[in-house]
Amino acid sequence: MNRQAQAVVLLLLGGAVVRASLTDLHLRYVKEGLRPFLIAAGLLLVAAAVMTLFYELRPILRRTPADQHDAPDHDDAHDHHEPRVGWLLILPVLGLLLVAPPALGSYAAGQAGTAVSTRQQPSDYPPLPDGDPVRVAVLDYASRALFDRGASIGDRRVQLTGFVTTGPDGRPLLARMVLSCCAADGRPVKLGLTGAAPDRLADDTWIEVTGRYSDRIARDPVNDAEIPYLDVESWRQVPPPRQQYE
Repeated sequence: MNRQAQAVVLLLLGGAVVRASLTDLHLRYVKEGLRPFLIAAGLLLVAAAVMTLFYELRPILRRTPADQHDAPDHDDAHDHHEPRVGWLLILPVLGLLLVAPPALGSYAAGQAGTAVSTRQQPSDYPPLPDGDPVRVAVLDYASRALFDRGASIGDRRVQLTGFVTTGPDGRPLLARMVLSCCAADGRPVKLGLTGAAPDRLADDTWIEVTGRYSDRIARDPVNDAEIPYLDVESWRQVPPPRQQYE
């Protein structure tokens, strides 16, 4: 693959990064706070590709018809012997441009242990904000349920949104993936559901559940960490949120 072809691949890659950064597609790869860095990186790739193409094409554009007739065609001889397999590098770029991969879901949650563990250092939690029910992140509820055994939740009704994943006992769990930086380090937070819990829902179905704290605890067979429970009073199916990671 010559420099011109390399520049084209670089241009497509930079364009794909910029496109993903300017839409919600980037939220399937990284946290929202990294968006400015993605835009900057994509623009740098595009600029590098344009400069490379300009540098490589400048001698050709400057040639007169007489120069083109007299000059030996070294480029064609050189290109003829270059391996065509280098063009396979364009396939992942086209995949990023044409195919939008799904966010991490039930399969990833089933392969990794829950991210909240009582081995971590507990913290003091402020009272829940006003509201009935009060909207709480899955990670926040799990942390409060494990670290202070629900003391900061009390008898308040809480409302959580997550996707369904099947637990080891065949019962549905409510889960949400949390990121430290990007999808490569994504870990699930899992909640058991008791009471009026949903049943026979397909994995990766997004639901909104309303309920109260339950002192029931289970163990995650993947890493032996504790999984808290929520006593469900009601639930409804919802579309996947714009930001699927916490």
